[in-house]
Amino acid sequence: MYKKILLPTDGSPLCKGAVQAGIALAAAVGAKVVGFYAAPPATPVVYRNLLPVGYGSPAQHAEMIAKAAERNLGFIENAAKKAGVEYEGATVTNDFAADAILAMVKKKKCDLIVMASHSRKGVQAWLMGSQTQKVLAQSPVPVLVHR
Repeated sequence: MYKKILLPTDGSPLCKGAVQAGIALAAAVGAKVVGFYAAPPATPVVYRNLLPVGYGSPAQHAEMIAKAAERNLGFIENAAKKAGVEYEGATVTNDFAADAILAMVKKKKCDLIVMASHSRKGVQAWLMGSQTQKVLAQSPVPVLVHR
């Protein structure tokens, strides 16, 4: 059935649920998983909860991105190990998460994407658009959307 499943995450609770579902599916069908985190590129302004809180150097931003990737991918890696599923992690820096997801599917030769239905709410979702919708519309492989 499926041999390699892409599990994109932004670290939100909904994404963690999708990751757990994707790993359960991988364990059931004997597939490998690719954990994926697309970090936004560094800017001079440091944000917390979408609010500007200060300025940071490129090195500080690189460190923040690395820590976020380690935290988010670490969750996937630990869950995969517990389930006995082969894991591979990947991270990129990209303004457009959906484009990064689609590029990673091709690069890693994944044959399924398991992702959360959404992670943003309200005005934030309206401003950013739905990355899931974009992936659904353009994916060359099946997409399983987890709610």
